[in-house]
Amino acid sequence: MDRRFLTVLGVSLVFALVVSSVFYQMTKAGGNTPKAGVTDYRDIVVTTRPLSVGAVVKPADVKIAKVPAEAFPKGAYSKVEEVLDRPIISNILLEEPILDGRLAAKGAGLGLAPEIPAGMRAVTVRVNDVAGVAGFVLPGMHVDVLVTGRPPGGDGDITSTVLQNMLVLASAQTLQPDARGQAIQAPTVTLLATPEQAETLTLANIDGRIQLVLRNSSDSATEKTAGRYVDELFGGSRRQAPAAAPAAAPKPKPKPVETAQAPPVVPAAAPPPPPAPPPPDQVVEFRGTTRSIETLPSRSN
Repeated sequence: MDRRFLTVLGVSLVFALVVSSVFYQMTKAGGNTPKAGVTDYRDIVVTTRPLSVGAVVKPADVKIAKVPAEAFPKGAYSKVEEVLDRPIISNILLEEPILDGRLAAKGAGLGLAPEIPAGMRAVTVRVNDVAGVAGFVLPGMHVDVLVTGRPPGGDGDITSTVLQNMLVLASAQTLQPDARGQAIQAPTVTLLATPEQAETLTLANIDGRIQLVLRNSSDSATEKTAGRYVDELFGGSRRQAPAAAPAAAPKPKPKPVETAQAPPVVPAAAPPPPPAPPPPDQVVEFRGTTRSIETLPSRSN
């Protein structure tokens, strides 16, 4: 038999064994994959109608749906009993899964109560259409509160910014009868405030006229304003704040009482010494190289 033929035959057999082995491994691995269309599903609670803020979940508001296990949202519920009688704190759309962040705890209260953080208050003030920024103040917006009134002892009205960057919780209209028994519209705005801010809003709503100023929700800066007097609108000069009363001068400390003391003894001055006697009169005589002095007798007065 030809030697070349044997070589080609051997190489062909080896190649066939390698291909068969690879095909067998691929077939074995493919047999372990799940069949197409077979997926695990989980129950999920969804709404049967849109639910707004302040509503309480009732049995007719929810139902059970099926979703793939890998698509189950975090915070969702699988049992209807887990969401019943719980207030809604964020609007939920039709057939939208109910998540834990959209519900308040059971028994947290109705209406706006679940939306009020601990330590804060919801204060409702009555405004007119202009003060309510012509109806553009909606929940979630931020406003400044201006108050116009006459301060005690003042001779003119002043407008001052009393609160800034207040969150609007609700904006609605309340119907109340007027003096003739007919219904009138009284727009109201509910703001989120601290206890101190709630006191300011209540006082301003009673003793002044409130104006809301709409601001950008991303602008949280606080501006310092001095207020505006009514006479400044007609060319009047800016009023100066009343000067503070000068502080009272401190009372002088009482001087200590001194005890009477005897005057110090001054020693008597010594008498002046007697004047020196005048020098005697002298006569000096020169004779050649000889010098002689002769003293004259003193003259008596």
